[in-house]
Amino acid sequence: MKEHLWVEKYRPQSISECILPSQLKKDFKQILKQKELQNMLLTGTAGTGKTTVAKALCKELNLDYIIINGSEESGIDTLRNKIKQFASSVSLEGGYKVVILDEADYLNPQSTQPALRGFIEEFSANCRFILTCNFKNRIIEPLHSRCSVVEFAIPKGQRQELANDFYMRLVHILGIEKVESDEAVLAELIMKYFPDYRRIINELQRYSASGVIDSGILVNVNDISVSNLMNNLKVKDFRKMRQWVVDNIDIEPTAMFRKIYDSANEYVDPQSIPQLILILADYQYKDSFVADHELNMVACLTEIMAGVQFK
Repeated sequence: MKEHLWVEKYRPQSISECILPSQLKKDFKQILKQKELQNMLLTGTAGTGKTTVAKALCKELNLDYIIINGSEESGIDTLRNKIKQFASSVSLEGGYKVVILDEADYLNPQSTQPALRGFIEEFSANCRFILTCNFKNRIIEPLHSRCSVVEFAIPKGQRQELANDFYMRLVHILGIEKVESDEAVLAELIMKYFPDYRRIINELQRYSASGVIDSGILVNVNDISVSNLMNNLKVKDFRKMRQWVVDNIDIEPTAMFRKIYDSANEYVDPQSIPQLILILADYQYKDSFVADHELNMVACLTEIMAGVQFK
């Protein structure tokens, strides 16, 4: 299956291949030079290369590692079984082992995360832990203090350079896959989703079946019409509001939140705009964790309908 997923097939295997801000890449290369891996907490937005870097460090240092996804295995039994069994055994490579806890912000903060503190200390002579997360505030402070926190943030001055590097990476991938592409479309796709590298590659693969990447891959966020939605909210028509959500369910939730925010001045009473922003920010944050995005969007719009004054 992995051979068919471009994000796996073309995942960088070394730190040199990773597209990272210059200081981050320098820091990781220093780790390789010293051949000493610390416990680390890699944090940043989705698709920026946190898991890729964790794997690359282990591979280049020739370390045994195991990957556990915190969103799928978040209970205390995971620690007691998989992690303890792996961390307590001797590495076949002769060095220490590494536990990569992917999406660690999904680990239970009342049970699993506190228990993890003890494991980090108990197996410190034989095992290192690399935690990745999108929201570091969901990781308890005792784990922060036991790890070196690395922020995957892209300085404004390097965004253009990194976007250009990723553009060349996409051209290389499409060349290998024998897929024709439009330069302008690739550039616009990168601008739309950057720095979520994973999302961009997935979108490319999704439309690659036709053998050509053209303007069809792009969903223009500006085409999302919110006029009917805002009118439904104004008259408190819940049924029509819910139908609007169903009709637009294929649109990225983040794009919906942004379009509503951008339309605030046109439809919302100026004194209610701050309240609207707080509601949108709250539900956009929740959207990263909920199982049902439609339900989350309807809940957001229901709160807007009840608490925001319209013109």
